[in-house]
Amino acid sequence: MAIAQKPYTHKNFATTTRGLRREIPPMVLWEKAKKLGIWNPSDIDFSQDVKDWKKLTDDQRDYVLYLASQFQAGEEAVTLDLLPLINVIAREGRIEEEMFLTTFLWEEAKHIDFFSRFLTAIDAPADLSSHHTPCYSKVFYEILPERLMALQDNPSRENMVRASTTYNLAVEGIMAETGYYMWYSIMDQQQILPGARQGIRNIQLDESRHIAYGVFLISRLLAEEPELWSIVEEVMAEMLDAAQTMTMQALEKYSAHPFGFDPTDVTNFSAAQCQKRLNRINKARGRSLEELYKSTNVIIEEGDA
Repeated sequence: MAIAQKPYTHKNFATTTRGLRREIPPMVLWEKAKKLGIWNPSDIDFSQDVKDWKKLTDDQRDYVLYLASQFQAGEEAVTLDLLPLINVIAREGRIEEEMFLTTFLWEEAKHIDFFSRFLTAIDAPADLSSHHTPCYSKVFYEILPERLMALQDNPSRENMVRASTTYNLAVEGIMAETGYYMWYSIMDQQQILPGARQGIRNIQLDESRHIAYGVFLISRLLAEEPELWSIVEEVMAEMLDAAQTMTMQALEKYSAHPFGFDPTDVTNFSAAQCQKRLNRINKARGRSLEELYKSTNVIIEEGDA
């Protein structure tokens, strides 16, 4: 016999009982998102990118497609998988956090739009899935959706920390940041792809707000249950290894890096990003919620999540 589920109801509404807390980090990020997140991929001019594309070698074009295809699929993955986290926050009645989280889906979907427009402009093949290496596929086809979708059935604190650490700190804070590093290495070295540069810079600014929220959320959960720190360490070590494996797997088919930069620089960068996120979270351990609000707002204002 099926067990009847208790209806989901509201006891009160924050906006008509206490008002919005505009000084806490999610609302500070909400204000930034309203000001900085309104950019349109349709407005980006790829005409010079098309000219630059034609001058690249076959291996260079192949490597650019590798980067773009992994970014595009990654943006699609988080757009598809994010709703359970938003739903957990909503059911807890954290309206300020949910207000900011509404910008995540809009921005991640916009990032899909950008990469699709870039790939269309350079006349890339429709099917780029061959660029999804085994490690990439493991993370984005399996680990990310499994951890976020687990919140639908069991929104425990453990699952929330595991999901947010995987998404906000690892996928965005290590893997995406490492991807930007590779994009900028190419564009700076060759002085090419100005449209791609513009879009990727906009995406990076969007993602910096997502990372800042992840730092806040995980810090808040750790303030309540400090023993969850072990999950953060475990996931970050796992995802750093995955990020560095992806870097090396992408180069296996080339005799030398198509753009000539040292892969060790890339793996060192990803390790530094991992340690930076861990340090941010570690500093928050043992702080009260009000202390956490203040310290996170300082990080947000400095733009250094």
